[in-house]
Amino acid sequence: MRSRSNSGVRLDAYGRLVQQTILRHQDAVTGLLPASADYQDAWVRDNVYSILAVWGLGLAYRKNADRDEDKAKAYELEQSVVKLMRGLLQCMMRQVDKVEAFKYSQSTRDCLHAKYNTHTCATVVGDHEWGHLQMDATSLYLLMLAQMTASGLHIIHSLDEVSFIQNLVFYIEAAYKTADFGIWERGDKTNQGITELNASSVGMAKAALEALDELDLFGAKGGPQSVIRVLSDEVQHCQSILHSMLPRASTSKEVDASVLSVISYPAFAVEDSELVEITKQEIITKLQGRYGCCRFLRDGYRTPKEDPKRLYYEPAELKLFENIECEWPLFWAYLMIDGIFSGNMEQVQEYREALEGVLIKGKNGMRLLPELYSVPPDKVDEEYRNPHTVDRIPMGKLPHMWGQSLYILGCLMAEGFLAPGEIDPLNRRFATVPKPDVVVQVCMLAETEGIKAILQKEGIDVETVADVYPIRVQPARILSHIYARLGRNKQMCLTGRPYRHMGVLGTSKLYKIRKNIFTFTPQFIDQQQFYLALDNKMIVEMLRTDLSYLCSRWRMTGQPTITFPISHTMLDETNSSVHPTVLAMLQKLQDGYFGGARIQTGKLSEFLTTSCRTHLSFMDPGPEEDTDDEVAQYLDHLLQRTTPQSNLPPTTQRGGLSRFRAAVHTTRDLMSLASKAKDLHVQNVGMYVPSRIFQASQQSVKLLSSPHQHDLDGKSHTLYAEMNLPRDKDGNVDCKALVDQLCICPTLQEQADILYMLHILKGPEWHTGLDSEPGPTVKELLTELYVRVGETRQWALIRYISGILKKKVEALDEACTDLLSHQKHLTVGLPPEPREKTISTPIPYEELVRLIDEASEKNLSVSVLTQEIMVYLAMYIRTQPALFAEMFRIRIGLIIQVMATELAHSLHCSAGEATENLMNLSPSDMKSLLYHILSGKEFGVERSVRSVDSSLTTAVSICDMEAVGATRPERTGLVRLKSEIKQSAGHTELLGKDSFSSMLEDQGSKDSRQGQWQRRRRLDGALNRVPVGFYQKVWKVLQKCHGLSVEGFVLPSSTTREMTPGEMKFAVHVESVLNRVPQPEYRQLLVEAILVLTMLVDMEVHTIGGIIAVEKILHIANDLFYEEQKALGADEHMLERDPSTGICSLLYDSAPSGRFGTMTYLSKSVALYVYDFLPTDGCSMQ
Repeated sequence: MRSRSNSGVRLDAYGRLVQQTILRHQDAVTGLLPASADYQDAWVRDNVYSILAVWGLGLAYRKNADRDEDKAKAYELEQSVVKLMRGLLQCMMRQVDKVEAFKYSQSTRDCLHAKYNTHTCATVVGDHEWGHLQMDATSLYLLMLAQMTASGLHIIHSLDEVSFIQNLVFYIEAAYKTADFGIWERGDKTNQGITELNASSVGMAKAALEALDELDLFGAKGGPQSVIRVLSDEVQHCQSILHSMLPRASTSKEVDASVLSVISYPAFAVEDSELVEITKQEIITKLQGRYGCCRFLRDGYRTPKEDPKRLYYEPAELKLFENIECEWPLFWAYLMIDGIFSGNMEQVQEYREALEGVLIKGKNGMRLLPELYSVPPDKVDEEYRNPHTVDRIPMGKLPHMWGQSLYILGCLMAEGFLAPGEIDPLNRRFATVPKPDVVVQVCMLAETEGIKAILQKEGIDVETVADVYPIRVQPARILSHIYARLGRNKQMCLTGRPYRHMGVLGTSKLYKIRKNIFTFTPQFIDQQQFYLALDNKMIVEMLRTDLSYLCSRWRMTGQPTITFPISHTMLDETNSSVHPTVLAMLQKLQDGYFGGARIQTGKLSEFLTTSCRTHLSFMDPGPEEDTDDEVAQYLDHLLQRTTPQSNLPPTTQRGGLSRFRAAVHTTRDLMSLASKAKDLHVQNVGMYVPSRIFQASQQSVKLLSSPHQHDLDGKSHTLYAEMNLPRDKDGNVDCKALVDQLCICPTLQEQADILYMLHILKGPEWHTGLDSEPGPTVKELLTELYVRVGETRQWALIRYISGILKKKVEALDEACTDLLSHQKHLTVGLPPEPREKTISTPIPYEELVRLIDEASEKNLSVSVLTQEIMVYLAMYIRTQPALFAEMFRIRIGLIIQVMATELAHSLHCSAGEATENLMNLSPSDMKSLLYHILSGKEFGVERSVRSVDSSLTTAVSICDMEAVGATRPERTGLVRLKSEIKQSAGHTELLGKDSFSSMLEDQGSKDSRQGQWQRRRRLDGALNRVPVGFYQKVWKVLQKCHGLSVEGFVLPSSTTREMTPGEMKFAVHVESVLNRVPQPEYRQLLVEAILVLTMLVDMEVHTIGGIIAVEKILHIANDLFYEEQKALGADEHMLERDPSTGICSLLYDSAPSGRFGTMTYLSKSVALYVYDFLPTDGCSMQ
């Protein structure tokens, strides 16, 4: 008999270790592992981690087999892994109703359980008795299922199970916006059952989604039906949120060792190698001790100071746990494996030796890894005084199966039994390897032959939608409807994917559906419900945003392909040439570079071989076709190819057109196709479904072409409320007479006002009886007016009617969620509270709109503008997150107020006119103004006059100021964003009467540099922007006094007992106190006063007093400034005080540094205020 090789003997030793520490606990029926002898429940996360060593050992035996018994051993180990993974699958499949509910609710009451009964797979505690919602546990299961399937294990056995896994993908898809209890089952670290967004959950979900995409769960034996599909946009959402969070772990934990599992094995979820290194160093420096790493700062678990009878902690109690947190050897196992994957052998050696030092010898010399090391109760005071000096004692589970498993896996790899690629067959470890450049393929399509001819005149050669047949062009929402069928399973009552908008990554692939190739136009083209798409500059901006996003985020094989349709709305007013902005964009695209992206333009047919293509096999007709499925019927109608019928109008029988029209035969089919399109909310049907019928079938009400549409003085009349509304004999408003007035209105604005009155008095569905009985409804007339106003591009009126009609802002809830998941709180409405409302968690669309309406105090225009700005902010946070640095709360009401103030300042006009001008900005200019405010860049505003509806209106264009204060002839190389602002009345003022009174005087005579510092403070105050490290400094101040008081609200020093300096929760808390101050520039001076206080703290001062009133320091400084300026001869007019705060306007506009700088006066003021507490031996303040 052959003797055992040395490696075989070592493997057998590991085999015994695995058997004794892990496998002997495995349940014979379910395959699940209990947490330990004392805790008999099976946790999903612990089970998956614990079985990794068994999987690795099986792979090692298969690779290093000396004899047949080794192969048998490998099979036996692999089957133990399969049994456990299937056991967990059974547990989750029994809760299929929860998976279905959670897809829509993302609620803690609908989530899968975190632990199950080891012997029966049943649940062990109620829905509300445990922090069950742990996205990382479900994600870890899916990630390892993918890796194990790729390594050759067969875990999934039926198509029902495939459907269930597909629905688990939908379950974790929203991890980037789902606050959960996290890997430690605690949520917020006070352990009071408060969920929070955790980097460890978002990262694990991202890894699982990437690993499962296009994976066949039946392995080599599968077919198209067993393939899992993931939407790339959801992966990228997780990616950007993860990047915005790290190295912070969550709102209440500035650092958490669990993030090691995300930046390294098993998730490898971060693509930026620099960020990986920063996060790793943060964990090592803040959490590493002599026995392992703490889980997070001030973690009270199993410490001598923890009260075992209480589940939760009192907030002020957390300070007790500082420096005595338990240390977990588990994290050294992660760091050892990380060293192997990164090829850093010194790191492997260091942590392997460290682990050997903390292992405990069991019987038969078994080396066991304890759960944690705790400070002995009698040594607590000593450890407080000298952290990391006391010898600790092992506590908790022995062995800690999760840690034991990772330790064994690390040893198998360190000794060469396993290569990194064997336990990572999906190659996740290459996440940080730089990706090749992306070239975006753009195919421009003309909606009609007419537009094609116009473009040809400009030298741009495009095809029409009809020319590209048999490739089908469809709007993005059809793709959303198609994906809503993915994962449907009647037997298990699973409905498939919730209907959501398609992101640009999804619409940039080509799809094979029922043997036909489909391409989908981007989502923003589909936004015809909201007015942004009426502004061609905005469409160009959105395309630019999408292209740069594609360039940085595309990770798939094949190039992205954008199909960009050019419709009649992209022509200029004459309809004979393309809108200049669109034309300039088309020419730039042909040059091969646009919006920072490399572009290749061409025909769709040329891109077929180089594009990324996906086969949507789940849309193939199955044995039992669902008869009431609208999408299937729509596609069937679309794909019926028959010979042209003679009863189509003869005008359509031309060349390529007739070939395309042949796709849909007979008028009856065409109408049913149109109705299907309507069911699926496809606007602009004519573009995607060839027809001439719709034009005829839409009867248009021509009542609104008023006979004399000349508003001679260029000003519209005031609201009809003041215009002697016609009354009937009972004294009520006579609505019939109002309807009669509609026909003789001189302006569109007045027609809108009358319709608004009718809307309020009679409701949207009231029949007006115009022309005939019952006549069109108020809503129909408003909709028609909206279209007319849209053609004239009167933006204030468009926003006004949009508000009356409650037009849905596409993706408003998604925009809100985007901002929130980048850890920004939002407020809507003008300060102070309760009018200003805070949004800190994602809320459904209807509730969001209701909240905005309430905060806008029923002012329609403000409400619509708030929604519009939320959409722009989300665009910027996706593409330029750096604009939002050091901002935790975005106050949209204040931003709108500052926008109006900026316009008033630039145009030297009153608050009312500025508000009117703001409402009249085109969407692209509104976005540009917002950008200037976020970035703090200077901008210029120019007036011009143009004619609309034969009436003269003022227009304003916003432009970047490259040379500050330069006059028009001097600004030669200027980028000018031309925009029309048409004046119109009927909007309440956005600027408070008292807030900025001094701001809005005529500033023509003043020096151009005057007002710069005031503007800067106003912007920073409105945006809540503070200097870097400000909150950490405030934390230090609070440790040396009893609290800071701002306008009567106290920030007590006890907050430092609960929160650590780098915690986001602390920053938000400080911010909420500062936000009690309504005036932005005043708030900013208070921030400067606190900064001076922080300089004091860095000196050797034990205390600087009781509760410090910050505004008092500011007022002392203001008085010093006033006296000194007066002594220097300044007159009263120059030293005018702001009536609401009593601060000199000149102080608002002083630079921080210099002899007369704000810092000089604030420093003197602080010295006077805390004089009693300063050290007597030589004051360092001059």
